[in-house]
Amino acid sequence: MKFPKISIVTPNFNGGKYLEETIKSILNQDYPNLEYIIVDGGSSDRSIEIIKEHESRLTYWVSEPDNGLYDALNKGFSKTNGEIMGWLNSDDMLHPKSLFTLAEIFSLNHVEWIQGMHSWFDEEGRVFRVENVRLKSKYNYLLKDYHSGFSPFIQQESTYWKRTLWERAGGFISTQYKIAGDFELWMRFFKHGEMKLTHSLIGGFRRTGDQYSVQNFQLYYNEADNIIDKYPLSSEENKNLNFLSKAQLADKIPYLKKRRYQRRQSLLNNMEYISWNPMKKKFMLL
Repeated sequence: MKFPKISIVTPNFNGGKYLEETIKSILNQDYPNLEYIIVDGGSSDRSIEIIKEHESRLTYWVSEPDNGLYDALNKGFSKTNGEIMGWLNSDDMLHPKSLFTLAEIFSLNHVEWIQGMHSWFDEEGRVFRVENVRLKSKYNYLLKDYHSGFSPFIQQESTYWKRTLWERAGGFISTQYKIAGDFELWMRFFKHGEMKLTHSLIGGFRRTGDQYSVQNFQLYYNEADNIIDKYPLSSEENKNLNFLSKAQLADKIPYLKKRRYQRRQSLLNNMEYISWNPMKKKFMLL
């Protein structure tokens, strides 16, 4: 098995309560080609002490004032050169052996961007919820289906991508948004590549109740709406959106209704799955 270099950035500011668990969820996998960077925003809690305890296994770390989460991530990613990229916030965790899962999945042809099963940890680090990805198409976002609850957001902790896609999409995370910079990045990725899904567990979000993102989730919706409103639709995307969003006379004709349903399903369920095949002992595109 080949081990491509995986670059992970952890941004942190006064996250000492859970930071060590985050770090260990990455380092304790002993993945042989890891590039791990921590960007601290000038913490005044135990964060620096914790980082120093692990600095011999870090590629780079810094503690200095920054302009928020996405500025810290841009600073960290600028120090990386790995083939596979992602970030993990300082209260979240990766699942065991997930780096090896990523390495094998990204060895498949035409895989540049994946999202794993959604999972959540409680304050004690216990998994309390796992669910399938319900977003199956960029059109779920373009139609703002997230307002209905049917199609939730991409879980950032479970999402990784190749540097080739990152570079085609501009090679940065927008600092224009306070909380939805990841959403803006995904929309740029949709312009340049295809997301694939896996039934595997990659990372999970720790739900503590006091996170800024949880307490201000309406702001995420507002920023997401703003991003969609400014999204530069191609002629094909515009045509498909018109088809999906407008009721047509064809719905009243059984034969045409069936054809319309089939086309709608092809647009809203067009992400390929990657799953482990126990008979062949390898990951395969379904």
